[in-house]
Amino acid sequence: MAVAVGQGRSNAEISRALFLSVATVKAHVSSTLTKLDLDNRTQLAILTHDAGLTG
Repeated sequence: MAVAVGQGRSNAEISRALFLSVATVKAHVSSTLTKLDLDNRTQLAILTHDAGLTG
């Protein structure tokens, strides 16, 4: 999911691709932000890009 955020995909786009509800995607993104001590999706996108995960 972090890679999808890094690719600039919205929660709705991610939910459709993974067959999950938007609420589930939001929960997972929020959990990822907390675990990585990040404040927002932009920081997560930068992290995944810098790690070379966005292709």
